[in-house]
Amino acid sequence: MGENTTQIAVLAGGCFWCTEAVFQRLEGVNQVISGYTGGTIKNPAYREITTGRTGHAEAIKVEYNPEHISYKELLEIFFATHDPTTLNRQGADKGTQYRSAIFYVDKDQEEIATKVIEELNKERIFDNPIVTEVTELGPFYNAEEYHRNYYNQNSSQGYCQFVIDPKLNKLYTTFKNKLKKEIEN
Repeated sequence: MGENTTQIAVLAGGCFWCTEAVFQRLEGVNQVISGYTGGTIKNPAYREITTGRTGHAEAIKVEYNPEHISYKELLEIFFATHDPTTLNRQGADKGTQYRSAIFYVDKDQEEIATKVIEELNKERIFDNPIVTEVTELGPFYNAEEYHRNYYNQNSSQGYCQFVIDPKLNKLYTTFKNKLKKEIEN
């Protein structure tokens, strides 16, 4: 693999503002795009997603360089920075659009995701079993512009301070060696 090699991981861990903020800070991650996947209608809008009737999850598409961070490492960070044991819920956010899901792009990703979940359940890392769905990726629709780069543009907002900051603090302490150099300091 060369220096320009990129792969895609698509993850849903509740509100995409939270997962976007976490994954933007990782070394080897080139781009994080918030969007919608796993649903039944084409080109859904946020106002439709929030009803829970489209079947879409708020998700992020992570473009990363596997020479700097592996898919398994991305999943370890994913599981450590959200609650994968609550069905269709993350904190106060409720509905299928906030479900925990891994949308794999190939059989290798499916196998790695399944194995990571099995290992975490076996080690009883969480008090309850993991309910994260592992599903083949279908169409991914980019979220509206105002949802992109949300935390970086709105970090003083209450939601960001009370919901996203604790996730970032966990990232900074637990995965310090995985952070982009400008963030480590």
